[in-house]
Amino acid sequence: MEERILKIQFAKSGNGGRTARLTIPIKWLDEMEIVPEDREVVAVFNPETKEFSIRKKY
Repeated sequence: MEERILKIQFAKSGNGGRTARLTIPIKWLDEMEIVPEDREVVAVFNPETKEFSIRKKY
């Protein structure tokens, strides 16, 4: 298991809404076999533990 500290980017839209983005290391995406032609993932957030995870959509 590899652990890294990543930074989340926050941005505001023109109408005042907010969005956030997280850059995931390409090495991890390669290992997950996520490519531009097949890039859908399933994201899961657990509010009890305040953790989220992603996996490739099959």
